[in-house]
Amino acid sequence: MATWNSRGLRGSTLEDLINRTNEKYQEHGLALIQKIPTPITPIKIDKETRHITLAYFEQKSTVDYIGAVQGIPICFDAKECATDTFTLANIHPHQVSFMEQFEKQNGIAFFILYYTTKNVFYYLTFQQLKRFWDRAQNGGRKSFRYEELEEAYFLPKKQGILVPFLDMIQKDLLDRES
Repeated sequence: MATWNSRGLRGSTLEDLINRTNEKYQEHGLALIQKIPTPITPIKIDKETRHITLAYFEQKSTVDYIGAVQGIPICFDAKECATDTFTLANIHPHQVSFMEQFEKQNGIAFFILYYTTKNVFYYLTFQQLKRFWDRAQNGGRKSFRYEELEEAYFLPKKQGILVPFLDMIQKDLLDRES
């Protein structure tokens, strides 16, 4: 069985916070966002506990969440970071490709980063990610530093909302227009 510190549960704290935030948004009629389960094929199941003990991934996962906010399609992935440097190895080419295609269909793609040691959340626009991604693909840094992030996209604390990312979607839309 996986333990709290295992690789398999990395990011589960952030995902729990986002899931609870999404429930609040849905309760208030602001958004409908679902967690996308990673498709697996069970190999072994413990007969007593009925838990899967061995499985393989059927296909590559694209994003963690997909949904709509006031009629706007969105997709995003959630990532935790324990240092001031976020390595791009945590993001896979098929995710970047999916998000790029999603945006071409007039959706909004982004990442929510949780800097655990600072206890801050960041809304990484797809455009920001693409700049970092292209830099790495062209022989540059394979990561980005906390200091490189745009101050305006750090999520503010908001009463009753654990990960208040809706305001950042609005900012993202406004920045695209200008």
